[in-house]
Amino acid sequence: MSNQDKLIIFDTTLRDGEQSPGASMTRDEKVRIAKALERMRVDVIEAGFPIASPGDFESVQAVARAVTGSTVCGLARALDKDIDRAGEALKQAASARIHTFIATSPIHMQMKLRMQPEQVIEQAVRAVKRARGYTDNVEFSPEDAGRSEVDFLCRVIEAVIDAGASTINIPDTVGYNLPHQFGELIRTLIERIPNADKAVFSVHCHNDLGLAVGNSLSAVLNGARQVECTINGLGERAGNAALEEVVMAVQTRQDVFPCKTGLDTTQIMTCSRLVSGITGFAVQPNKAIVGINAFAHESGIHQDGVLKSRETYEIMRAQDVGWSANRIVLGKHSGRNAFRTRLQELGIEFSTEEDLNETFSRFKELADKKHEIFDEDLQSLVTETGLESGNDWLKLMSLKVCSETGETPYARLTLWVDGEERPAESPGSGPVDASFKAIEALINSGTELQLYSVNNITSGTDSQGEVTVRLQRGGRIVNGQGADTDIVIASAKAYINAINKIIQRDERAHPQLGDV
Repeated sequence: MSNQDKLIIFDTTLRDGEQSPGASMTRDEKVRIAKALERMRVDVIEAGFPIASPGDFESVQAVARAVTGSTVCGLARALDKDIDRAGEALKQAASARIHTFIATSPIHMQMKLRMQPEQVIEQAVRAVKRARGYTDNVEFSPEDAGRSEVDFLCRVIEAVIDAGASTINIPDTVGYNLPHQFGELIRTLIERIPNADKAVFSVHCHNDLGLAVGNSLSAVLNGARQVECTINGLGERAGNAALEEVVMAVQTRQDVFPCKTGLDTTQIMTCSRLVSGITGFAVQPNKAIVGINAFAHESGIHQDGVLKSRETYEIMRAQDVGWSANRIVLGKHSGRNAFRTRLQELGIEFSTEEDLNETFSRFKELADKKHEIFDEDLQSLVTETGLESGNDWLKLMSLKVCSETGETPYARLTLWVDGEERPAESPGSGPVDASFKAIEALINSGTELQLYSVNNITSGTDSQGEVTVRLQRGGRIVNGQGADTDIVIASAKAYINAINKIIQRDERAHPQLGDV
């Protein structure tokens, strides 16, 4: 495809998506998601913000080493130290991009940067030139472009293209724009900037008004040829443009869009479930494309129409985005090789034999509890293996709860606390509440429970329950996840997982340093 025919998909799940409160990912989790994005043939993967913390640097470096089929990008403010750090993190990438940015709206220049417009232009040009010392693939973003003055935007963008920027990203940083306004802005910039033909114009839209996808698509219709988005629309505040919605809108409405993506859309569901499982952000049932109700029909009229001809009420095939009824017919007598083979078919690989053995052991335990093992169960097992660390301070050894009509629920458990087995018990308003209070009776974590969410992984009463717990302490927010066929055990696992994250995770620079 030519530049005008190709729509570049730039995924920022690992960077902007991670800015969702509690959505921080480990290095290994980021690599797993990056490999899934690579299999989906995402063009550019923004792996993180290397200057933010040593952990972010190592994650970008690890993704750069692991991914060869997609360009790996690192974010950097328009500062020498940021760009040098990004360049170092991306040194081993098969294809690297540095994405640098500086604010251009009057309110940001005055209140945040405390810089004059000429100083902003000078710093932007300097940053692009320095980034070019590491790679020819440099992207520049005028932060808060949606509220910037058009004349000033034109000046900045012309200057950075002359300096060597090959991608110009226009972010609606605060989700303020409406589709017709944002599309008009993109068209105006392309028409007015003399050297616009030397760069690809990109957009990065936030969803504060629920318009991120609408704004992104309007921009594409007006000349943008890169969209920055995230799996499941993950992102800070109300999130970002959802990759799956942008891609399927362009693919479904080829009568309107003059471009195509190169993505393997059958990988969308795998990526969606992986990101949801790792971050603990469940996908709402009525979410477009990847929600469990996306291809379900309740109305009798709709059901009748679909049975006669799918196209009467479905504009896409569920199989095209990875929905299927695949189930693995493995049980407790199945061997490790069959187990490994099915996971490889799902795009899941293990970095060590130890991880495979641990997951296989969990599979055997699950096979004793439920008759049918679905692909979703396997993905949950892999995620659960990744959630546990040999260095975990807190582990669940045993749990017994009593819940009886007319009686106060009660929980008795044993925890492994920093190398020592310790028992505890507590009453509660329900078995889950009693379990959480028993845990707190031992450790007194000082955390505040902000969210408790339960989702079924598959259908049926023997389905595993997937629990997400969000805890806050001292301004830090983490999500914990747990899964089990017993929802009380899953809840205790999730609570303990969150506490381990609170205790172990290193402090990092505030992610909004990289807010574009």
